[in-house]
Amino acid sequence: MLFARKALGIEICNDGARIALIGGKKDLPGLTAFGTAVFPDDTVQFSLREVNVRNPSVFVATIREMYLKLLTNVRQVSVSLPDAAGRVVLLDVDTRFKSRDEGADVIRWKLKKTFPFDINEAHLDYQVLQEKETGEMAILASLIARPVVRQYEDLLVEAGLEPNRIDFTTFNLYRLFSGRLELADNSILITSCGGVVGIMIFSGGVLEFYRAKEMPDDIVDPNRIFREINSSFLVYQGKYPGHSPTEAFCVSSADDAAAFCALVAEATGLEPVVLDVERVVSRESGLVLDRRTLRSLTAALGSATRNL
Repeated sequence: MLFARKALGIEICNDGARIALIGGKKDLPGLTAFGTAVFPDDTVQFSLREVNVRNPSVFVATIREMYLKLLTNVRQVSVSLPDAAGRVVLLDVDTRFKSRDEGADVIRWKLKKTFPFDINEAHLDYQVLQEKETGEMAILASLIARPVVRQYEDLLVEAGLEPNRIDFTTFNLYRLFSGRLELADNSILITSCGGVVGIMIFSGGVLEFYRAKEMPDDIVDPNRIFREINSSFLVYQGKYPGHSPTEAFCVSSADDAAAFCALVAEATGLEPVVLDVERVVSRESGLVLDRRTLRSLTAALGSATRNL
């Protein structure tokens, strides 16, 4: 049967949620069902310290209704949360550790003075990106306050789902197109999704720079985006003189994706490769959705591939 194996991904964003049921393989997923929902005003407000869902009953009812319309018995779901719900940090660590728990303790100690909340009360996950010739390790760490992530988990369970993986949206956008991106050694990926512009710069295939910036009112402001990209370049080149991306990629869920990619070209001086969800995701026969809706599912699709 086509797309026999199924996996579920959901994206929570400031104006609502998108859910995608996929089948097939991780590198060639097929969309079998989807749903979108809009939250009433003030349902969700993203915060590092405080729980994000201000109206839990409305949130649960909205998610449950959207999920039930999929007509699936798949309950396990991978979740994509906005980057603003937590923190992502790239850091160098010169202390060797013998276990993953010891590594987490070293990272907490190194970051404890730079966080706006008690880092011991944060859920922390990390990945060693590279062991340098100097003996230091380049580490990517993601942190989210435990009350924040616990509330999302509890409410999704109440809505009938079983959250098993949680990540931030920028990384789920990367995940969906990773097959193409991993072919480029020195590149920059710029994304625009849900009112957030994400910038990731890679050197030798290793992530060296990350930034996610909220744009107010989900408006794509060309001047502000240009400034964000330009200032990111300055910070990156200050830390890594001589390093410069030779390829650019862009992803946008907005209606004006072409205009966004033209802006990326102007800001980077590189002609970007437009990463289009239609090129990496097929559709089950008979499934009807327009291009705009499919593009809005990009982060949910990327999240779902974690469970394939």
